[in-house]
Amino acid sequence: MVSRPRFLRRGSRIGRRLVHLYVGLVLYGASDALLVRAGLGLDPWDVLHQGVTRHTGLSIGTVSIIAGALVLLLWWPLRQLPGLGTVSNVFLVGLSLDATLRLVPVPHSLTVRVPLLAAAIVLNAIATGLYISARFGPGPRDGLMTGLHRRTGRSIRLVRTAIEVAVLVSGFLLGGSVGVGTVAYALAIGPLAQVFLGVFALPGTGEGTVVARDAQAPARACA
Repeated sequence: MVSRPRFLRRGSRIGRRLVHLYVGLVLYGASDALLVRAGLGLDPWDVLHQGVTRHTGLSIGTVSIIAGALVLLLWWPLRQLPGLGTVSNVFLVGLSLDATLRLVPVPHSLTVRVPLLAAAIVLNAIATGLYISARFGPGPRDGLMTGLHRRTGRSIRLVRTAIEVAVLVSGFLLGGSVGVGTVAYALAIGPLAQVFLGVFALPGTGEGTVVARDAQAPARACA
């Protein structure tokens, strides 16, 4: 069998990585929207986004985009360099979130809301596995975490937990939704994301990343 030229193999690999990146980011925004529609509590960053939304009238997706851009500005003093995935993350997750909210009606029965919560968490983990496996750079919030880790010398787990707690408390004080879904997300997203990081790992890109190694920490893995 004649093997394909190396540049063709490389092009195919980049194509697969781009698919993983953009499908993952769109699904991440969709999973965030399903968490909102379930109405049982959000992940920490979306608690903050929703809290800001309640006071500004902006859509939660728009707030997510603005927050991502502001977090990205914090990379400068931390000497972090954004990648294609970083910039794409800032815009695409928020746009997908708002688009999905327009398509999915508000459920009122717990028999619908509880399965919707479960589906949202699993979809979020799938999305995490896809976009991280693409290795086009971390999301702005993950970059903030790794930058602080390098500058302070504190463990990833400690830095991430501190950021998540601060974001969660701030969002709660602003009126964001905290509930059983918040706890379920924190407990389930790490193990599930680790599974899907293995499922979607691409040959030649390497699976191990700081985020992947620390997926057990309570986190919004993407954004």
